Amino acid sequence: MFAGFLLSFMLAFTFCMVEQAQADEIKFQFKSPSFSGINTSAHYLTIEQQEFSRKQQLQADLRALEEQRKRDEENSVISRFTKNLESRIFAQISRQIVEQLFGENPETSGSFTLFDNIISWSSDGTYITLTIFNTLDGTTTEITIPIGDFGFGG
Repeated sequence: MFAGFLLSFMLAFTFCMVEQAQADEIKFQFKSPSFSGINTSAHYLTIEQQEFSRKQQLQADLRALEEQRKRDEENSVISRFTKNLESRIFAQISRQIVEQLFGENPETSGSFTLFDNIISWSSDGTYITLTIFNTLDGTTTEITIPIGDFGFGG
């Protein structure tokens, strides 16, 4: 009797717990917007933006590498040596010009060629006229220096 009661109780419990089964048609849909067409324009814009950003990044990386190569070239031992040598040569030329213009026995005129420039000077005892002529473009720059006004106040 107890077994029958238990069996009927389990059957009643099973009927109460089981809900009505529902079914629907199974439909296949692509998840990719390229296949389904849903949000396709947004998908294409995203791909386009990624391609554009990647191209921009590659160009920036190439520019950075080129700038680094130039910096490395400018900081090489030979480059530093060349710059130092040029600086010393220009200092020596400058010292010689100053000696010719303002030394114990100053010259009244002179000239020399420096790269594409002809630099000449003349003195009338009161002023020194320094003329720089560029042989490439034909421009002339003239500087007048008063001799008696040179000096430092003190």
